[in-house]
Formats: sequence, C-alpha cells, structure tokens
Amino acid sequence: MTSQTDPARTVPAHLAFPGGGLSLDRPRVMGILNVTPDSFSDGGRFLAREDALASARKMIAHGADVIDVGAESTRPGAVPVPPEEEWRRLEPVLSDVVAMGTPVSIDTYKAPIARKACRAGALIVNDVWGLQKDPGMAAVVAEAGAAVIMMHNRSAADPDLDILSDIDRHFERSLEIAERAGIAPSRQMLDPGIGFGKTVDQNYLVLNRLETLAKHGRPLMVGASRKRLIGAVLRVETDDRLYGSLALHTVAMMKGAAMIRVHNVQPHVDAARIARAIAGEGVA
Repeated sequence: MTSQTDPARTVPAHLAFPGGGLSLDRPRVMGILNVTPDSFSDGGRFLAREDALASARKMIAHGADVIDVGAESTRPGAVPVPPEEEWRRLEPVLSDVVAMGTPVSIDTYKAPIARKACRAGALIVNDVWGLQKDPGMAAVVAEAGAAVIMMHNRSAADPDLDILSDIDRHFERSLEIAERAGIAPSRQMLDPGIGFGKTVDQNYLVLNRLETLAKHGRPLMVGASRKRLIGAVLRVETDDRLYGSLALHTVAMMKGAAMIRVHNVQPHVDAARIARAIAGEGVA
C-alpha cells in the first residue's frame, strides 16, 4: 500500500530483525504496552506485572503484529526517568512478553535501556528521537542486529516552521547516523512523530502529505492513537478518541503507512483489512 514520490528510492516491503523479520506486504499493527505511572493515555493501568502481561496477551489474541513496551512517558511535559528506574519498571515484564512469541519493540531513547532490552529479546528499538538524543544508541542497535524506528521530534512546537522540511532534515540526519553505525537499510523504519513537537495544524498537514515521505526510501510508521489532535477536533477526552484514532490511522495506511502504533488493537486490525481491500490488495 506504499505510495512513492521518487521511483528511484524503493520502499522495502520487509523489516529485518534477528530471526527473520516482518513482512510489510500489508499494514501491520503495533500494540502499545506502557508500564509507566504517567503515560498520557493509559498511565498506571499496567504497572502491575500481571496486568501488563494480560494486556499483552489480549493484544496478541486480537492480532497485534508487534508489542511496543515502554517504561517512560514521552508525553509533553513528562518528567524524564533515570535509566535505573526505567529498567526497574521494564525488567519484571519484558522477558515474559518476549516469551509470548510476538516480536517485541522497546520504546526508549536511552542506549543502556535498549542494550538490556535487546539482550532480553526485544527485536526492534523504537527511538522517539531518531538516534539523535543518545550518541550511543546507533551502536547498540547495530551490535544487537535489531531493527530501529527513527522518529521525528522537536523540543517545542513552532507554528511558523515548515514542518515537512524539518522532518526531511531530521530524517536525513537519522539515516546518516544509522548508515555510519552500520545499521542496514532493511532494518530501518521512519516515523513522522505525530503529536511530538508539532502544532495541531502541523500534525494534520503531515498526515495529509504523508505519502511524500516515501522519498526517504524507508517504510513508515504512524502513531496517532488517542492524541491531542483528535481531541482538538472532536472535543473529547483521551478515553473517547478511538473513533478519531481509527479515522487517522486508516487515512495513514491509505497514504502509505506500513505500520500503525495503537492502544486498541482489534478495531485497528479490522481497519487495516478494510484499507487493504480498498487499495485493491484482496479481502483475505
């Protein structure tokens, strides 16, 4: 379902990681498992180990292709968590989630956490700063043979900024860092960072022009689940943003997103199947 603006840069239909990888011949669904007390949406709900594991099992049963485990909230205004505390939250659940058999992604921008998580079996590093925050992150990813999702981010939104140009520059820096570290292109994915360092209007502009980001030659992930840009339009609180999330992610898939990162897995798996049917890729 990938659109391309530059035929010379083919977007891979596979994301490689140890043990093989994940085919991107259809849109994939990443389920969010936050083991944090202050995540903007589900903070604190899955702090208890058994609750976290039950949530992971449910997402897998509902068709999640990847489970993204995070122990530090990256919402605007969140207080940074020391690596020791981040790992204290992750350690009781990570190996057990890995043992469930569905590929696990570690949501962190800290190299020490990524290293420990990959040793525990995580196959993907989801870095919200695109390898640009921790200078040791790229080497950790390369050493582990993990895949990496490199997201666009900014410390603060600037309404006067040409956000698409800024994303292009950020992606090019991330891709250069990955190349220097020896991370194969087949193990790279990009994320435009919906809700991170952008105004509401900029977020919608990025989604409207998502297909233009195919020029970077990497598959795209989009995560808009329950975010503020939905509330800004629908005037609903976080827990009532499922329908808006489905609308945004369906548009993203139609515009080339290879993966969507979501809280509600089952309805998004259904949406992905509908998007695929609309694109003429069959109803199976």
